[in-house]
Parts: sequence; structure tokens; C-alpha cells
Amino acid sequence: MLTIHAAPLVLPVGAAPVAEGAVLVDGDRIAAIGPYEDVVAAQPRARVRQWPGVITPGLRQWHGRWLLTRVYHPDPREADELGTAPIPDFECDDDARWAGSARRGLQRMLAHGTTHVGGDFPDGVRQSVARSGLREVPGAWRLAPPLTTGPDLDPFVEGIDLAGTVHGPLAVGGRADLAAFDVPDEAALVERGGATCVATVLGGRLVYRRR
Repeated sequence: MLTIHAAPLVLPVGAAPVAEGAVLVDGDRIAAIGPYEDVVAAQPRARVRQWPGVITPGLRQWHGRWLLTRVYHPDPREADELGTAPIPDFECDDDARWAGSARRGLQRMLAHGTTHVGGDFPDGVRQSVARSGLREVPGAWRLAPPLTTGPDLDPFVEGIDLAGTVHGPLAVGGRADLAAFDVPDEAALVERGGATCVATVLGGRLVYRRR
């Protein structure tokens, strides 16, 4: 099915921003990028998803291995005991508990617009990453914790700017990995970060939508 993702501003990265723009997705690929009216006119039967703010390429989290194997993501049922924030260097020998933590960590990455995550991962975590749809990528920092104090799921913390945080540009023919953020422009996105994500699309599939 053809799907149009539209927003007041599309930021392809590597190409000019498109005001009142749209990204046409055909299966797992980007079929067109341009003004919303032009894209809809060319494909009037396509399903339309309207998002507030901006659409960008999906983001890249370099510290995936550290965040999923060294940081514990508490279950909401553990909030009274552990709180809700990620806990670095958590001591626990329960493999099932760590597996649950990894799944929650992946869900929280998707909620920050992440589509690519730095590995490489042990087999159990790799299976969870694959099931989530996130794409594992190699990275020089993959074994290291973030340079900032404490764990942070926001890729902008070390990506600094949009170009340094996305996995690559949005391009016709490229894989449809993208995210939408409820901010007015690129400067606001960099300032407020991935927590403003309202939707994440992986290979054309909507895998996260803020409720």
C-alpha cells in the first residue's frame, strides 16, 4: 500500500527542506519527496498520515550495546522499588529480567525516533533488536558508555546536530526509515531532542506512534 507521510516541514538532510511537505512510501522504499499537494495529486489513492512539526530521517543511537546490555530499563511494575529512569551498571544475573529490560529499552529508543542502533550485540539481544525492526549498525563507540553523565536514550545528546544524528538522508529509492517530531523547525528539534518524537517508521512500517 502507498502511504504519504506529511508534515508542515520535511527535512531530508542533504537536500533543501520542503515546507508543507510529504514523503511517499511504497512498501519499504521512499517513492517521492516533495510538496504535499504535488505528492497527493500524483497518488490520490494513497493513505495519508498527517504529523505535526517536522519529518526527518530516522535517528542513529551509537550506544545501543551499552544501553541494552549494561543499562537496566525498569518495568513499570518495578517503579516503586527502582523508579522509571534507566539504571546504569545494574547488577542482576536473571537472564529473563535482562531480556525484558532490552525489549523495553528498544521500545524507548523507537519513542525517540531511533531507527539505527550501534551493535554488535550478544545473540539474545540481537534477536530482540531484529524483532523490533531496528537496524543494527557498527560503530566505533559501540562498547563505550555515552560521554555525558548517565544513560541517555536521546541520540541528539552526542549527535549534536541533525546531520550528525540521522542514519542518512531521506532519498527517493532509499529505505523508508523516518521519524516525525512535534517541533516547528530544525533548531527546535536539536534543542528539545528525540523526546519530541510522535512517530517512527521502519522500512515503511509505523512502529511507534505517540498516544
